[in-house]
Amino acid sequence: MHNSSYWTNYFNQNLKNQRIDWSNDPELTASEKSNILQSLQAWQLGETSEGTNLVNAATKHAKKLDDPHYIDAIKLFIKEEQKHGNNLGRYIDLIGEKRIKKDWGDSLFRKIRGLNTDMEFWTIAVITVESTAQIFYQCLKGATNCKLLKQICTDILIDEAAHITFQIERLSLIYRHKGPIMKAFAYYFYTVFYFSTAMVVWLAHKRLFNAGKVHFNSYWIKMNLKFKKTIKKLKPESENINTENTCSHLL
Repeated sequence: MHNSSYWTNYFNQNLKNQRIDWSNDPELTASEKSNILQSLQAWQLGETSEGTNLVNAATKHAKKLDDPHYIDAIKLFIKEEQKHGNNLGRYIDLIGEKRIKKDWGDSLFRKIRGLNTDMEFWTIAVITVESTAQIFYQCLKGATNCKLLKQICTDILIDEAAHITFQIERLSLIYRHKGPIMKAFAYYFYTVFYFSTAMVVWLAHKRLFNAGKVHFNSYWIKMNLKFKKTIKKLKPESENINTENTCSHLL
């Protein structure tokens, strides 16, 4: 597991990488634009959060652990997400479309996040959204032949892989310090939240997913695989057995 100083250095260096050639003109067919525009606008809005509540949660968490570098890492993580929003917004401007200021999915997610200042909740929320984002941007990349948009998607996908590692390491640290009963409750909360959110994302962006040749069954399989690589890894086999016994006693 990497410490917070490692992640601060990583994000500082990664933000210097320029993977997008903005001299390329955007080239979208009418059909491509019809399939992706609504989702592109909604996702761009979601990437533009100032992250105030997340910083507050991270600050509270870092004080408990006496780890001030974690706050720096979170701020840089947010800066990287904002970079994604800026790049998507710039692309929307270039194709002559408007950036939106409100979307039901984004509003719902912001409201849920705003109700909680606990780092554990924030971390599972980010892991879930980043997991769906990986599929989203792969589909967006596959739904167009526009070289510029493909570069934007590739840049985001590279960043998102590290984001998930950063967040799952933090969730693992939080989860490890729980007692058996709280671990059982937490794990099932993570599971319900993860798959409920995955379903909401599918319903909001199924046209884009289908345009990227990922239909529902394939999407759900991909989300299950990502769950196994992230959330499910929190529990060793011995703990799976203990959790099942604990849950049976609770019923």
